[in-house]
Amino acid sequence: METRCVPFEGSKDPSRPSVKVILATTFVIFCWAYSPIGIRIGLQAYDPGHLALMRFLIASVFMALVAMVKGIARPRLRDLPLLALLGFFAVSLHHIALNYGQRGVSAGAASVLAQSTPLFSALLAHFFFKDRVSGWQWGCVACGLFGAAVVVAGDRGLGDMNAHGLLILLAALSWSLYFSLQKRHSQRYDGLTMVCYTVWSGTVLLFIFAPGLLINAQHASVSVNLAVLILGVFPSALAYLAWAYVLAHSNVSRASMALYLIPPTAMLMASWVLAERPSAMVIVGAVIVLVSVFALSVEPGNGAKVG
Repeated sequence: METRCVPFEGSKDPSRPSVKVILATTFVIFCWAYSPIGIRIGLQAYDPGHLALMRFLIASVFMALVAMVKGIARPRLRDLPLLALLGFFAVSLHHIALNYGQRGVSAGAASVLAQSTPLFSALLAHFFFKDRVSGWQWGCVACGLFGAAVVVAGDRGLGDMNAHGLLILLAALSWSLYFSLQKRHSQRYDGLTMVCYTVWSGTVLLFIFAPGLLINAQHASVSVNLAVLILGVFPSALAYLAWAYVLAHSNVSRASMALYLIPPTAMLMASWVLAERPSAMVIVGAVIVLVSVFALSVEPGNGAKVG
């Protein structure tokens, strides 16, 4: 669960962000930029299902400790199917697709493709929620998907294109479904409560991958297990608490712009940690995707945020 804008609290709108907000935003960017790098390291010893389960077992324990300190509401019986669905899209399907996809996609390219979530949100708004989608938005979606195709083609070369890039896009689609559902039902619980139950329900669904997990963990190196521990604590837990703080103390639209720094940050981190060098096509595709996503959030002429 990373690289996304999900409003947890009603946001305030000060004229200038405080130092704490800037530091929290920077923390979030680095946490979510690390996620594809940590996945790449974790896949050295874990298969995709085991990696997802181990990551969210750690996140679940961490969120349980936070819930004990902060206190959260008990779920209502009628909301259990909704919470299970949120967990499926945000945790189970999203991270299984992401992990399998990163078997054949570089960390930098994966961070770009994951940022395409708003493109799918626009499609869902039109086809499933019957919201109006303007010609401007359709153009942004088309350009963004073209940019995603350029990233996929440029990451491994035109001759080596495979389904791994499509799995990353499936992960982005899964997160769009989660975000759409969460946005429409966010009034039922406060942000921390919703995140806790989403993480826990998604983790329960991942228990189908439990057989063999301990053997994988025992055979993994210390560095790999450390990378997975960081994945569970920072991108999957602490970053969400920090992002909730940012959204509660700044304008949501302005804060969300900072998330466009995640792909270039991930590319720089991957070049340092993993010695990955993005091709020119990946960089061009990344620019197309990010510009399209940015343009999708602005109506021409009046600067209004697209619904």
